[in-house]
Amino acid sequence: MDPFKIAQKQLDEAAEIMKLDKQAHAILREPKRTLVMNIPVRMSNGRTQTFTGFRVRYNDARGPAKGGIRFHPQESLETVKALAAWMTWKCSLADIPFGGGKGGIICDTKKMNERDLESLSRAYVRALGTDIGPEVDIPAPDVYTTPQIMAWMMDEYMNIVRKSQFGVITGKPVEVWGSEGRMDSTARGGMYIMREAAKMLKITPKKATIAIQGFGNAGRYAFTLSKELFGAKVVAISDSEGGVYDPDGLDIEKLDDAKKKTGSVGGYKGRRSQKISNEELLEQKVDILIPAAIENQVRADNADKVKCKLLLEFANGPVTPEATNILFEKKIVDLPDFLVNSGGVVGSYYEWVQNVTGDYWDTSLFYSKLDKKLTKSFNDTMALQKEYASKGQKINPRMAAYIIAVDRVAKAMKARGWY
Repeated sequence: MDPFKIAQKQLDEAAEIMKLDKQAHAILREPKRTLVMNIPVRMSNGRTQTFTGFRVRYNDARGPAKGGIRFHPQESLETVKALAAWMTWKCSLADIPFGGGKGGIICDTKKMNERDLESLSRAYVRALGTDIGPEVDIPAPDVYTTPQIMAWMMDEYMNIVRKSQFGVITGKPVEVWGSEGRMDSTARGGMYIMREAAKMLKITPKKATIAIQGFGNAGRYAFTLSKELFGAKVVAISDSEGGVYDPDGLDIEKLDDAKKKTGSVGGYKGRRSQKISNEELLEQKVDILIPAAIENQVRADNADKVKCKLLLEFANGPVTPEATNILFEKKIVDLPDFLVNSGGVVGSYYEWVQNVTGDYWDTSLFYSKLDKKLTKSFNDTMALQKEYASKGQKINPRMAAYIIAVDRVAKAMKARGWY
């Protein structure tokens, strides 16, 4: 399913429930600015290869656009538009002074050496020029991009504007004023949400069983932090090649070893471990399910097979609208992506604040601020869901989060005279 149509459908449903002004609704259904770029790059083999790049500034009523950059062979404009829309709601729900944006390049980083990767990264920034900036649009890393890539992009931007502006990009290495704590902030924020949701559902995290789909940045940190912070037992995990289930719990060192030797965590060997597919992982009977890979994983055709009590959307768009309704009917608490994984953009906001003020924090201060912000977002969402229920209208957590986020953006547009 077209991810942008999913994003629009979710907005339409929220707009109907909250009786959103039709003028505001029309503005919010489409991005404010869309760039599609033809990017020629002289590769290390001497040949010039042309790449297609995107940058979408969805809405900046509440502040400069904020959003990551993906390097992916299946990247598309529709995906970037959807992610930019979700970033708009994510920043609004977290109540930080940013709008939503997103970018990407159609490329396969696995087939590129470091020199070519740097050349492409710098060429992308040259193509954007001053369409990004610390007060305009602030990129960050996403799928198949790294802090090093962000450092190259920041350096290229500074060459263009001929001044130091470290706040142009977040998710940078700490050596060039990235923030302590930013690297694991997406997963750590998700863990704070998990803690609060577990309290609500009377789940004891230390006794909980967890299945995680994805072994990238978010998935791996979800594994290590769930054990570090709560002593929880992760019994299943997967990557793009497959997964593993072990009722005794999984060991991170053995997972890393299996990934290194076999190319997949599915090569894990335990006393009672068994290989499973990504689809089978979603159907495991566990307390907590964490989709931390890609979009459209829980759909109308498999949602009825999901057996968890709590589903935490670490990935962007892992549950389709139809599946959301099925899970709600099954009384599975499905907490939406733009609440659960908002720790990343909140962490980026803190990095940006430090860059523009020159006041840098230690990790403990960063984490305490992150905890407070994410806990408030969760409580705001649950409070609105209860408010609607008290009026006889049952809405799922996603709709509650949407209503809060859309209302804040609409009010900002109204105050600015956009409608």
